[in-house]
Amino acid sequence: MYRLIIMRHAKSSWDSDALDDHSRPLNARGRADAPRMGARLVELGWQPDTVLSSDSMRTTETYERLSVAFDTPPTVRFTRALYHAGIRQLQPVLAELGDESTTVMVLGHNPGWSAAASWFSGTPIEMTTANAVLLTSTAATWSEAVMGEWTLREWIQPRAL
Repeated sequence: MYRLIIMRHAKSSWDSDALDDHSRPLNARGRADAPRMGARLVELGWQPDTVLSSDSMRTTETYERLSVAFDTPPTVRFTRALYHAGIRQLQPVLAELGDESTTVMVLGHNPGWSAAASWFSGTPIEMTTANAVLLTSTAATWSEAVMGEWTLREWIQPRAL
């Protein structure tokens, strides 16, 4: 069974001195929510073995803060290909995964992450900041899984913690 965690970055700052959108950091709420979400992921048994993330400042900072809770460091890849990506960009990235990756977290942005979570689950999902959903698939490979049916197992939000 494959498990896919789709997570949106934590709350970012619009009042920063960042030169562009890609460089925006987290704000105080985002810096507080990320480690709480990391602890909750571990508590639920959602620790990823692989993380594929946008390379923006806010996604890398989200990962750095949430990963302090992880018992075992996952394999992590930050890529520009997932910056403001959606389902069309996400599917080929996931399809390239080998069978050794069974629990994968993708960390990115909206509106693409809401659309991807909704497409995979068949359920309308609005991913506000630092939200995470867990989906499962019984497909034989990741390349089959990205085209098939997934089951929405749980949706967690920092405001509910």
